[in-house]
Amino acid sequence: MSNLKSLTLCVAPTNGTENPIIHKRQKLIERLEQQRQLAQDPGFTITAKRSIKHPDGTRSVTERQRRVKAWWRTDDRGSVVLTLRVGFRVIELEKGKTGILVGSMEQLPEVIGVIMAAVGNGELDHHLMKGVEREGKAPSDARRRTLTLPNTGSGLSPQ
Repeated sequence: MSNLKSLTLCVAPTNGTENPIIHKRQKLIERLEQQRQLAQDPGFTITAKRSIKHPDGTRSVTERQRRVKAWWRTDDRGSVVLTLRVGFRVIELEKGKTGILVGSMEQLPEVIGVIMAAVGNGELDHHLMKGVEREGKAPSDARRRTLTLPNTGSGLSPQ
C-alpha cells in the first residue's frame, strides 16, 4: 500500500463528459455535409453498419447503403427552401420561420457552407440547446399520473 501512497491520484475523465452542445454542433455539421453532397449528387448514399444475428446464434456486421433524405423543397415559384433539422425536429430560426430561401439548386451547396460555418461558430447554439435542456430530466407530473380507484365499500379503510 505504501507504493500507492507515493502516487498522485485524480479522477479519470470519461468519454461521456463531452459538452452536449459541442456534440450536437458536430452532428449537425456532419448532416449538413451530407446535404451538400446530396445537392451535388442526387444519387448520394451513406454507408450504415448493421449487426445481424444469424440463425446459428452468431453475429456479423454488414454494411448497407442508406439514402439521405433531402432537407430542401421547391416552393410554388420554383425557389428552393432549405430547412434545418436536429433529430426529427425542424429548427425554428425566427418566430414562425423554419425555412431558408436559397433561390436555385446551384446556390444550395454555397448556402449550406455558410450555415456550416455559422454552426461551427456557435451561432445556432440557442436553437440546439432546446433539445439538450430536455434530455435527462424526469418526466413531468402530467406523464406520471397514478390511477386512483374509488372506494368500493369493501370494508377496508386506508390507514
